[in-house]
Amino acid sequence: MGKVARMLIATPFTTVQSWWRKTFSVPTTDEVTTRYRDWRNRFLWQRLRLWLWLALICLLSFTLRDIYALFFPFAELQQLPEVLRTKRLVINATMLASIIIFFALHRTKLGRHRPDLLFLGSSWSISFASQLFATLSGFALPDTIGWSLLFLSQAVLMPVCWILHLLTQASVLIYFFGVNTALGLKTPIPDHPGIYNATFILYIFWFCIICDIGVYLYDRLQRSEFYARQELESAYQKLKVAEAKYRTIFENAVEGIFQSSPDGRYITANPALARIYGYSLAKEVTANFTDIQQLYVDPNRRAEFVRLMEKYGSVSEFESQIYRRDGSIVWISEKAYAVRDEKGKLLYYEGLIEDITQRKQTEEELRVFFHAVSHDLRNPVLGTLMVLKNLLNSGELETGNQGQEEVSSQSPNPNPQSLIPVSRSILERMIQSSDRQLNLINSLMEAHVSEVQGVVLQRQAVQLLTVVEAAIVDLEPLLAQNQAKLTNLVSADLPLVNADSTQLWRVFSNLIVNALKHNPPGLLLTINATRKDDKIYCTVSDNGMGISKQQSNRLFDLYFRGASIGNSVSLGLGLYLCKQIIHAHGGEIGVNSALDEGATFWFTLPIN
Repeated sequence: MGKVARMLIATPFTTVQSWWRKTFSVPTTDEVTTRYRDWRNRFLWQRLRLWLWLALICLLSFTLRDIYALFFPFAELQQLPEVLRTKRLVINATMLASIIIFFALHRTKLGRHRPDLLFLGSSWSISFASQLFATLSGFALPDTIGWSLLFLSQAVLMPVCWILHLLTQASVLIYFFGVNTALGLKTPIPDHPGIYNATFILYIFWFCIICDIGVYLYDRLQRSEFYARQELESAYQKLKVAEAKYRTIFENAVEGIFQSSPDGRYITANPALARIYGYSLAKEVTANFTDIQQLYVDPNRRAEFVRLMEKYGSVSEFESQIYRRDGSIVWISEKAYAVRDEKGKLLYYEGLIEDITQRKQTEEELRVFFHAVSHDLRNPVLGTLMVLKNLLNSGELETGNQGQEEVSSQSPNPNPQSLIPVSRSILERMIQSSDRQLNLINSLMEAHVSEVQGVVLQRQAVQLLTVVEAAIVDLEPLLAQNQAKLTNLVSADLPLVNADSTQLWRVFSNLIVNALKHNPPGLLLTINATRKDDKIYCTVSDNGMGISKQQSNRLFDLYFRGASIGNSVSLGLGLYLCKQIIHAHGGEIGVNSALDEGATFWFTLPIN
């Protein structure tokens, strides 16, 4: 079926509805949710009951008027045609009966689910009763007062679903003008017998338009308010869920969570903070701590906390000793920031507190352990090494049965049985083994010190070329032993860096030794340094076996040893110490490599 055919068979109602929607931008059905339609139906059903009561009382009042007029005629009614004066009581009684019927339908399941049908039916029962009576009596009846009361009461009491109001009005007017015109009927009014009266038409038209616009605007307002209320309820539910979630986090967090005022009072505290301080309830913390300064073992810590807050706006890992409720002392670490209003005024401090007592105890135990390593293990190794070196340098050389050069170990008493012949090669291996043990112990101690205390730098203006040359000179025997060739491309024109020359020497030495250790003899090494913006970019490259991506990601971790290290007793601390040193200088370190493509270790140093 073509578009023109569809337009021709379209009902007048569909045409009017489409035009009205385009004119007033009525939302599409998709935008009207099922929930709002349900609400509107309930509203219409409730108001329909009130309107039926009003219509019943109104019709009853006119019926009583007509009954009274039978015995005591009103002067104003004498001007009406005889047929209206005699039959008006029947018309009113018929409309009353129809209203009572709709009262009964209003309580049924149909009435609850389809109040729109009750709206149309009750409206038509009132408006068409007089029209059908007039048609059957052979004249047209322009019921201006009845229509005005009907349309106005509906618009005031049931101002939703404007299309129902328009349909009620249009159907009555179409019947009045269409049927009466088709039948050629006239009005019983002597002065205006025609049905087309300009004043009457304008009055009815604008009365209906005003009623419909009022209903439309009220419906739109109710829809907007309904959606806003739904969004508000949805936001409120989300807020309740979020509040419950964060309340759970707040209540069950392992760390203590707090808010404190600038004058030293706890505003809020969670149960974890109460446990750290030795209390059973969080409210005891806010009630008992009126001066947080008294909490610290060192009373100056609160002042330091406030000073850092004023300077930086936040603190991290602010470690202090505090008194618990029972008088015991524990270590805490604070992370906090200052909360300010839009004008920058300080409102309160907010943050986390962690009990680090166990960590501090572990650090102390490690310190004792490394102290024991330093004194109980390192010193005997040093003593053994000194004895072995003295034997090698001053011991007697004897010739064994094999013609082998030997060293005799002598005791203070010249006893032949006390002389133990030891070959020089064995003694040298013993010295090398002791040197390795001492280097391992020293590396372990350095890693511990840098991990706990950080790398201590003695900064000064340093020329990078001087540091590189010193490292190369010290490693020349090792380079020769590994048949390696090293090319130094570092220029003397580079800017000076504010650095610790000894620590930088260690970095270059460790990177060179690491390359020699993990590659076969004959390695080609290249050291270079260039300026990039405000940094010096240094590289130590080789043409060796390369490093896999998986190993590259962990190469600078503590105690990580590469797969190519073989049976070496190295602890894997060299690259870790390099990272610690470079980070202490404010630079970065990394490696670019792939298997069978060599490796390039790089690091940066700030110029200023």
